[in-house]
Amino acid sequence: MHQLPLGVRLADRAVFGSFLPAHNVEALQHLQQLARGAAGGLTWLCGPGGAGKTHLLQAACAAASEHMRAGYVPLADVAALGVGLLEGLPQMHCLCLDDVDRVVGQLDWERGIFGLLREMEESSGRLILAAQVPPALLPWALADLGSRCGAAAVFQLRLLEEEEQHAALQLRARLRGLELPDETWQWLRKRFPRDMRTLYQLLDTLDEAALAAQRRLTIPFIREVLRSARPHAE
Repeated sequence: MHQLPLGVRLADRAVFGSFLPAHNVEALQHLQQLARGAAGGLTWLCGPGGAGKTHLLQAACAAASEHMRAGYVPLADVAALGVGLLEGLPQMHCLCLDDVDRVVGQLDWERGIFGLLREMEESSGRLILAAQVPPALLPWALADLGSRCGAAAVFQLRLLEEEEQHAALQLRARLRGLELPDETWQWLRKRFPRDMRTLYQLLDTLDEAALAAQRRLTIPFIREVLRSARPHAE
């Protein structure tokens, strides 16, 4: 795993290669350019939970860290530490702030982010922000910051459709050396919420169990794993 400021770690599997773009190919290509250093400036990712915002932010950070100073900050998890945690972050060449909507409307945080943005622009850095909605729909306390974010490269991520979810889960499974048979997918989709966050967490659980038991992801095996982990899952 990549170790980042504030003790935050990137998920090993949150890389560009494990992201199924579907309708989000423009956002993927833009972040790949940022991570390579081929583009800069301010970028805003938005979309509902499970659309892939965190995955793309962490993937951009992981790719950029191979040849520049990069950092990922999940504001939903660390905002309680106070705006002072932003100090020193302008030294990054690529900085990803997740869950920005958690601090929008708080003047001290907005001033801190605005100062961060100005310093990174002066050093030709890359600042990538993510929130549930576009900048125009947020209740900004600092109008200048809202205006600057509104003028950013804004990408609205779309949730995957059912066939795309299947393809995304198969992609993630293949990268782990697992096979996800079609009949197993059909069984899972009838019993679990069909959002990618839930499905990826489920795959994590099954991956660990399959590795320990040296078993394939058959329906009987998954039943056995889920029965021991969550007795009332079925």
